[in-house]
Amino acid sequence: MKRTTYLLPIVVVAIAVALSSVFIVDEREKALVLQFGQIVNVKEEPGLAFKVPLIQEVVRYDDRILSRDIDPLEITPLDDRRLVVDAFARYRISDVERFRQAVGTGGIATAENRLDSILRAETREVLGSVSSNDILSSDRAALMLRIRNAAIAEALALGIEVIDVRLKRTDLPTENLDATFQRMRAEREREATDERARGNEAAQRVRAQADRTVVELVSDAERQAEIIRGEADARRNAIFADAFGADPEFFEFYRSLTAYERALQGSNSTMVMSPDSEFFNYLRSDQGARSVEGE
Repeated sequence: MKRTTYLLPIVVVAIAVALSSVFIVDEREKALVLQFGQIVNVKEEPGLAFKVPLIQEVVRYDDRILSRDIDPLEITPLDDRRLVVDAFARYRISDVERFRQAVGTGGIATAENRLDSILRAETREVLGSVSSNDILSSDRAALMLRIRNAAIAEALALGIEVIDVRLKRTDLPTENLDATFQRMRAEREREATDERARGNEAAQRVRAQADRTVVELVSDAERQAEIIRGEADARRNAIFADAFGADPEFFEFYRSLTAYERALQGSNSTMVMSPDSEFFNYLRSDQGARSVEGE
């Protein structure tokens, strides 16, 4: 009984010590076994691993691809047109032993701060060597590749592999937005004024052409009307001439009647003439007398 009492605590302690010497490495991570702060073992393969209890400790690091957003950065391209660049990077811990030696106990936070410094410096250098039009055009893909390639060499000293660098947004600084907006507005207003001026000029040409066409059409119509009227008058005169030529006496009679009609119009018409005037030749003739008697 006493022997069992002594053995039970020893067994419990032995089990606890055995369990504390075993640890599991997940497939999404890498592990370092440290002894008094020094690296004694590196575990990169998933599965069970062992360490010396109480003396050694395990530090784990993420083995997945990580993302890091870079704070907005103001740069000055070759054309001195300042831009605010917002970027991010994807990276992974490629050498966990070197990573530990580079960042110490700071871990991921310290590594990302140092990676930020590298990326900001390379972004300034690369984008500062080109114009703003290159940054805003489709050539920016080549610029991002240059930034990534330049950052890879420096990041290797941290045990980090830079996989990709992307520019998310490229804007003008806030203090320049109003000035740029006003300049763009002035340009658009100038273009609108030019368009209106060209439109008015075109309208004047159309109106002038229309007025000239109207004058030409009216003139041509009046000319044709005069020609038709002249032809009609000529035909009328020809008909009258033919009719009067057929009977001259009737023609003389018709002319006298027409003269009487025109001379004696109106209720207040007064005419003083000599009775033997030629105007009354037809009235004094036998035909005229018979006509008067018949009426």
